[in-house]
Amino acid sequence: MDYFLEGLRQALHIFVPPSRELLSIVGLSLLVSGAATLLAAAIGAPLGLWLSVAEFRGRRFLIWLVQTALSIPAVLIGLVVYILVSRRGLLGFMGLLFTPGAMILAQALLATPIIAALTLAALKGQAREARDLAYSLGASRGRMLGTIVRQGRFAFLTAMITGFSRVIGETGMTLMVGGNIKGATRVMTTAISLETMKGNFEIGLALGIVLLVVALLVNAVLQACQGK
Repeated sequence: MDYFLEGLRQALHIFVPPSRELLSIVGLSLLVSGAATLLAAAIGAPLGLWLSVAEFRGRRFLIWLVQTALSIPAVLIGLVVYILVSRRGLLGFMGLLFTPGAMILAQALLATPIIAALTLAALKGQAREARDLAYSLGASRGRMLGTIVRQGRFAFLTAMITGFSRVIGETGMTLMVGGNIKGATRVMTTAISLETMKGNFEIGLALGIVLLVVALLVNAVLQACQGK
């Protein structure tokens, strides 16, 4: 217990003032996971909305694919992205391997089915009701979709926050495609893993505290929005 408290005391000293390296790691973590979440939301939210209102052959199969994608291991996504962006891969010409771009791509692939599935689950009932009501009143398809989006805005927010919370805590996949390069691709989770293995528990604890604070703030935002 004393060992842990001493490490915690040293970790708190890192925050006052925060080191440049700590700020760089935290900033890159937020940038990568934030960009990945926005990219995933741009794909997953419309997909979930479309599946919640559309009627077509194969819809149940697509829903099954989205739900099945939730169980794909993150490390497998990392492996696929690594192969794609490696020198001999399909996207090798872009030079993304061991860059923040590869990390964003991998995290976006992880978050997309999460956002799509949560959006679909939240809108499945009310979207159809809103669609039928809008059509019965003679509303256009565009106005009908706009109504559903306004009614489901908190569902979209919940899906995005859940996706962000999932990817910002991911370690193995991010390490695989990013390489944990100091000053370039080192984020909070990979830094915690590295520093703990090196015996630098105070740095690992400091980053762990930041990661916990970020998670608490994200959930506080969600609760505040739901309360309104």
